[in-house]
Amino acid sequence: MIFNKKYEVFNLSNPTIDKCHEFMYNYFYIYSCYLLYIVYYWQCRNEDAMIEDKWQNAEKGNPYMNPFKINIPDKVKSILCKLHEAGYEAYIVGGCVRDTLLGKEPHDWDITTSATPGEIQRVFSHYQQILTGLKHGTVMVLNHGEMIEITTYRIDGDYSDGRRPDKVSFTTSIIEDLARRDFTINACAATDIQLVDPFGGKEDLNKHLIRCVGNPKHRFTEDALRILRGIRFASVLGFQVEEETKKAMFECLSLIKNVSQERITVEFCKTILGFNVKDTLLEFFDIFAYIIPEIKDLYGFDQQNRHHIYNVYEHSLVAVESIESDIVLRATMFFHDIGKPRCFTVDENKEGHFYGHPEISAQITNKILRRMRFSNTDIHNITQLIKYHDTNITANSKSIKRLLNKIGEEQFRRLLKVKKADVLAQNPIYSNRNLGLLKNIEIVLNNVIADNSCFSLKDLAINGDDLIQLGIPKGKEIGIILNQLLDLVIQEEIHNTKDALIGKAKHMFLQ
Repeated sequence: MIFNKKYEVFNLSNPTIDKCHEFMYNYFYIYSCYLLYIVYYWQCRNEDAMIEDKWQNAEKGNPYMNPFKINIPDKVKSILCKLHEAGYEAYIVGGCVRDTLLGKEPHDWDITTSATPGEIQRVFSHYQQILTGLKHGTVMVLNHGEMIEITTYRIDGDYSDGRRPDKVSFTTSIIEDLARRDFTINACAATDIQLVDPFGGKEDLNKHLIRCVGNPKHRFTEDALRILRGIRFASVLGFQVEEETKKAMFECLSLIKNVSQERITVEFCKTILGFNVKDTLLEFFDIFAYIIPEIKDLYGFDQQNRHHIYNVYEHSLVAVESIESDIVLRATMFFHDIGKPRCFTVDENKEGHFYGHPEISAQITNKILRRMRFSNTDIHNITQLIKYHDTNITANSKSIKRLLNKIGEEQFRRLLKVKKADVLAQNPIYSNRNLGLLKNIEIVLNNVIADNSCFSLKDLAINGDDLIQLGIPKGKEIGIILNQLLDLVIQEEIHNTKDALIGKAKHMFLQ
C-alpha cells in the first residue's frame, strides 16, 4: 500500500493485500476519531470546572458577585467579549438586568466597563462611534445596525442644580459605580454567568419593593426626578415603595421644581400607563397635586349622586384603570371630570349635578396639557374626547352619522371606550343597561362604516366644481350649500346620488 502526502490510498496489484490494508486504514481512522472525541470531552469538562471555580472564587472574593445565567443578544455579548479580551471588566447594567430578572424582554441594553472613554474608543476603533456623551464617560458604538451605549464606571460629584452632577470622576470599581444609582432594582450588573448585586436589588425585586440605594434623601436631593421615577416603577411594576424611601419622597417634594417640565411629563405619562395606577396615584396624591395643582379640588369631592359611588378623584382613577394602556385614552380619563367641582349644584332632592362640566373640563385640560408640553395632536384628541364624553348618543344611524361628521371614525371608537370606562367607574347598579346601550351603538357604527354611508363632505356625491357648473358663484355660498346637502343626507332626507344632490342644489340656489 502506498500513501501520498494527502493520505490518499492507491490500489496495488494484489487485491487481497489491498483489502487488508484498506481495512486496517479505516480501523485506525475511526479509532483516532474516537480518541480525539474523548480528549475534546475531557477538555470541555475541565473548562466547565474552571468556570465553576471562577464562580466560587468570585463569591469568596466578593460577596456581591453571584453565579448567574442570562441570555444576552449576540450584538451585546460581542461588545462585552471585546472589552474582556482587551483586559477590561464589562457588564450589562441597570434596566436590562432588572427586566431580565423579572422575566421580561429588555428594550435597551446598556454596558458599563472599567475601560476609560479613550480606551473604549481604541478597543472599538474600527466601529462607528458617537461621542456626544464623552464628558460623562459614554461612548455609543454601532454594532449590527444598533447603537450600544458603553459607559465607564464613574462616581458622580455634587448636584448643585438638583438635576445633574457638576462633575464625574472615573473609577475601576463596579461597586462604586452601582452605588450612585437611584434604586436597588436598578443597581445590578451582570455578564452571562455572573450577577453583581451589592445592594440587594434581586431580593427587592422578589419582595416587589422600590428602595433607594443608600440614603433616600441624598438620592432625591441629587435629582428630584427620581421621586417621580420611583412612583412610576410602583405603578408599572405593581411594587410598593419602601417606607424610608416613601417618607423621603414627600420630604423632598418641593425639589421637583428643579426638574424640567418635559422630564416631569414623560414620567407622568409612563405612570398613568401602569397597571397599578389607581393605588399608586391615590397613595402619592400630594406629589401629583404638586405637579398638577388643578386636581387638588377633586380629592374627596363627594358627588352626592346615586349614579356615583366614588368621589371625583377616585372615580377618575378607576376610569383610568378601566381603559386600555394608551396615553390619549388614559389622559382623557384622568382629566375628564376635572371641571366638576366648578359646576357642582344640588337640586331640591339634595342630589348633586354637574351641568356643563365636559366643556369646562376640556378647557382646563387644554391649559394643563399645553403647560405640560403635550403634542398638539394629543391635546386636540384628548380635549375633544373630554368635551364629548357625556354626549347622549342613540343607537340609530342618524345620531351616529351626526357625531361621525364632527369627530370622525377613529375618535368615535375612542369615545366609545371612554364612555365604557366612565360607566365602569360609576354605580354598578346602572352599569349593565349603559354598557348594553354602548354595545348597540357600536353595532350600528360598524354597519354605517360597512355600508360606506356618507357622513362627511368628502363622501358627498358632488363637490364644489359641480355647483360652479350650475352657475353658483365661487365663495362662501358653495360651502354653505354643500354643508346643507350633507346635513340632509345624514338626516336621510335625500339620497347621496349626484342627480338628487344636483336637483336639490338648484332648488336651494334659486331660492
